[in-house]
Amino acid sequence: MLARRDFLIGLGQAALLAPPAKKVAAIVTEYRRLSHADVIVSRLLAGYHPNGVFTPPRVRVVSLYTDQVPANDMSRDLAVKHGFTIYPTVAGALTLGGSKLAVDGVLLIGEHGEYPTNERGQKLYPRFELFERITEVFRASRRSVPVFCDKHLSYSWLKAKRMYDESRELGFAFLAGSSLPATLRQPELELPLDCSLADAVAVGFGDKDAYGFHALETLQCMVERRQGGETGVAAVQALEGGAVWEWRDSPAGRWSAPLLDAALARSKRLKPGRPEDNAKAPILFLLEYRDGFRAAVYMLDGHTEDFLFAGQLRGRAEPAATLFSMYQRELLHFDGLVYEIEELFLTGRAPYAVERTLLTTGALAFLLDSLYQRKRLATPELKIAYRAPARAWFERS
Repeated sequence: MLARRDFLIGLGQAALLAPPAKKVAAIVTEYRRLSHADVIVSRLLAGYHPNGVFTPPRVRVVSLYTDQVPANDMSRDLAVKHGFTIYPTVAGALTLGGSKLAVDGVLLIGEHGEYPTNERGQKLYPRFELFERITEVFRASRRSVPVFCDKHLSYSWLKAKRMYDESRELGFAFLAGSSLPATLRQPELELPLDCSLADAVAVGFGDKDAYGFHALETLQCMVERRQGGETGVAAVQALEGGAVWEWRDSPAGRWSAPLLDAALARSKRLKPGRPEDNAKAPILFLLEYRDGFRAAVYMLDGHTEDFLFAGQLRGRAEPAATLFSMYQRELLHFDGLVYEIEELFLTGRAPYAVERTLLTTGALAFLLDSLYQRKRLATPELKIAYRAPARAWFERS
C-alpha cells in the first residue's frame, strides 16, 4: 500500500513539474469523416500510432475554424467531446476570442470541401487566403508561432512563393507537404546523404493534381539527398496518353524504362499486365534539374494503387527501389506526418526544409501548365536550393 501511495504521489509531482501542453489552433476547409482534417486533427485529439505504437497526443488542440460545414460535419460533436472551441473566424481561433495571438502553433489544412476547379484541373483551395488571415494575426500581435500547411502551399506558384516569403519575413518555423515522405518504406530505404544518384523515377496513381503532388513529394524526398544537395528545377514537361509510352521507348526516355520496371516490381497493388494496357489515361511528369539531374514521374492510374520510387546509384548494378506504404494499417502514412507536425510545434524547428514543398508546389503548377499548353516550360522561378536532413525521419515499423 505504501509503495502504491508513493508511486501515485510521484506521478502527481511529475504532473505538476511537466510543462503545459502546447496549444494548437486548427484552421481547416472542412471536417468530415476521412477528410484531411479528420486524419490529422483527430490524431491530435485521440492519439495515433507512429511506428505502430500507440502514442497519446503531445500537443493540445484548443480551437478550430472550419471554412465550410457540410451535412456530415464531425467537428461540432468533437468539440463537445474533447473540449475545444469552434470560432467563426480564423482570427478568433488564433486569439481564442481575444485580441492577441494565444496559441503555440497553427495547423492549416486546406484539403477537401466544395471549391471550384480551373481549366488546368487544379482544385482552388483557399490555402493562401487562410494563410493570410493567420499572418494578419501574427502581424497584429507582433509575434508568430510555427505553422504547418498540409500538402502543397497553393495551386498558384505566385501565391505559394508569397507564403514562403512571408514565413521568412515574420521569422516563424514553417513546415508543409505530403504524408508520403514520412510513411513506412518497403523495403526500408534511405539514400545516403550526398549519394551519387544518376537518374530517378517515381510512380503514382490517381488524379494529376492532388495525387500528382504526392508522387512529386515521393520523388523529391529521395532525390534531394543527391551529391551537392538540391539545386532546383530548370525545366518541366508533362505528357499524356500515348505520348507517355512514345517518350519512354524513344532515345530520350529509354533510360527510365528499367527504373520504371524496378519501381513497379515493389508494388503490392499492381494489376497484371503491361502498364500501357492497364493505365487508360497515363500522365508523365518530366523534371530537368539545374545541376543536370533528370527524373520522371509516371502517373499510372488503373495499373497500380501505390506510390513507388526507383533510383540508379552510380557504381551499383541494380536500382534502389521502394514502396511508400499506405495500407499496412489504416491510413498508416498520416501517423508519420502527425509525428513530424508535433515535432514542429514542440521544438519550434521544422524537421525538414519547407523548400522541398515550395519546389514540389511550383513544379506541379508548372507541370499542369505544361500539360495545358502542350509544351516544355523553362522554370527559372524554381531556382530553389536547400539541404536534406542528415537522417530523415520516416516510419520504420
